[in-house]
Amino acid sequence: MKTFAPIPHAVDLSIKPEVTAFFDEPTNTVTYVVRDPAGTACAVIDSVMDIDYAAGRISYTSADAVIDFIRAQGLTLEWLIETHVHADHLSGAPYIQGKLGGKIGIGENITIVQDTFGKVFNEGTEFQRDGSQFDRLFKDGDTYQIGGMTVFVLHTPGHTPACMTHVAGDAAFVGDTLFMPDGGSARADFPGGDARTLYRSIQRVLSLPAETRLFMCHDYGPNGREIRWETTVAEQIAHNIHVRDGITEDQFVEVREARDASLAMPKLIIPSLQVNMRAGDLPPPDASGKRFLKVPINGL
Repeated sequence: MKTFAPIPHAVDLSIKPEVTAFFDEPTNTVTYVVRDPAGTACAVIDSVMDIDYAAGRISYTSADAVIDFIRAQGLTLEWLIETHVHADHLSGAPYIQGKLGGKIGIGENITIVQDTFGKVFNEGTEFQRDGSQFDRLFKDGDTYQIGGMTVFVLHTPGHTPACMTHVAGDAAFVGDTLFMPDGGSARADFPGGDARTLYRSIQRVLSLPAETRLFMCHDYGPNGREIRWETTVAEQIAHNIHVRDGITEDQFVEVREARDASLAMPKLIIPSLQVNMRAGDLPPPDASGKRFLKVPINGL
């Protein structure tokens, strides 16, 4: 079992990036535009491409809303960040990149995900499993710039092997590592996932300063409450139903594994994995110019 190093950089709580959220109701996904508070540079985190799965149609309403906002605010897009390879929505990063520029980044363990699902979807040797579809592969402790603001990256696996948390000033974008306190944590039963590893990753996130703002990738409004996506380290430690203070690692693993055993697969897992392991690009066209998504029978 991997033991995580201490947080590799000091958190500067005086830097408060401007964060604008876009909630995609069909997939319960939150996309963020993160702006350097001292300039006009920004990043987009966990963008969405729309799909009518039954009809086989792709559209870009969600991505266009983000693009329109960035243009209206006079911002310069420098990064398109994927916190992990999503199994519940398709990435809009290449589409946004084509309109506004920027680099697409993800954790270096994307190669593990590509190798696993390249086999599941029988992608053949033409599908590169080296992460080369992305512009940057982040390692634990790496940093990058959004304008004059330094962002550092924590490897937080457990939900998937490639999960990363991005910390910009007083804001941390945790992907699916955590949900809001009344939602607990994300599942850990996908290939390469592990409940014990997830617990340890969450503890690493919760070792950030108590005032650190935490931004979720999803919210499902448990018990009918309104949708929320921002919390703090202190709130998670006090109230998270899976990992609040006093819950042991073994208790978490027992609850998480029992919960995972009861869950159905995400509705969009088949198209999402095929697209997102390609950095948001669709599979290449066949000889006739048509593109197809595969459905492995009893393969996931």
